[in-house]
Amino acid sequence: MSITVRAAAKINLHLGVGRVRDDGFHPLDTVYQAIGIHDDIALSLADDLSLTTHVADHIDPAAVPSGADNIVLRAARLLAEHAGRPATGAFEVRKDIPVAGGMAGGSADAAAALVACDRLWDLQTFDDDLLALAARLGSDVPFSLVGGTARGRGRGEVVEALADPGSWWWVAVPSAEGLSTPAVYAHFDALRPDAPEVPPSSDELLAALATGEPLRLARALHNDLQEPAIDLRPDLGDLIARGESEGALRGLVSGSGPTVVFLCDSADGARETALGLAGAGHEVVLTATGPVAGAHVVVPV
Repeated sequence: MSITVRAAAKINLHLGVGRVRDDGFHPLDTVYQAIGIHDDIALSLADDLSLTTHVADHIDPAAVPSGADNIVLRAARLLAEHAGRPATGAFEVRKDIPVAGGMAGGSADAAAALVACDRLWDLQTFDDDLLALAARLGSDVPFSLVGGTARGRGRGEVVEALADPGSWWWVAVPSAEGLSTPAVYAHFDALRPDAPEVPPSSDELLAALATGEPLRLARALHNDLQEPAIDLRPDLGDLIARGESEGALRGLVSGSGPTVVFLCDSADGARETALGLAGAGHEVVLTATGPVAGAHVVVPV
């Protein structure tokens, strides 16, 4: 018996960051969107717990954490502990979401692992319990369960699903060189010692989202981590300028980077922007639409 669960990449349409708290976390007001770049996590019955990973050509296999600390295995062990049963099963992960790219690939895999284990082990875990376990694994994992478009607060783990009438087209350009999330946040702290305790509100973004109009949404996109990310990696600023010159409505660093995403006005606009960026020498250019579902079963038991 086996099951396959699909997990989507996320982007942040709004990422407001407040002053670092005493516990080391930054308060956030963010709007997430799940887009159609995904990983597939298959889980089969087995006597012990194991993991095999296959990556797309644009991902460096060495960049994927291996061993017992892989977040997929940690998710399985956490749910097993909650359920009072052994953590067993053979995971096979097929990755297409950029690694360390600001698109929550690890978080998406953790969410998919929780769903896969819950279904294959026939636990029927309550949704609130799954969300609480997800928050213990990482700030983006609860959203990866919920998917669609959602607002995140706290450190991003308090998730509220949002109505989203739009169909949005994106181009994503990953980077061969990763960018450390802690380093970007530390640089934010250095650049913004006067950051407010309360993060900038997402209200303007939410109003734009409700219109379903790409140009209105493009004008409202916001990321407080973009300045520190570009300061650490000036090439990201050059990439944004190039993508916008190729027809994108707006370019934005995704989360803490280094992946850059571009909002386009249509499917044709996304294809044209992608072709322009590929012609400019970017070897990996991905197109995707959003919002899409969170972690969900695609091949049932």
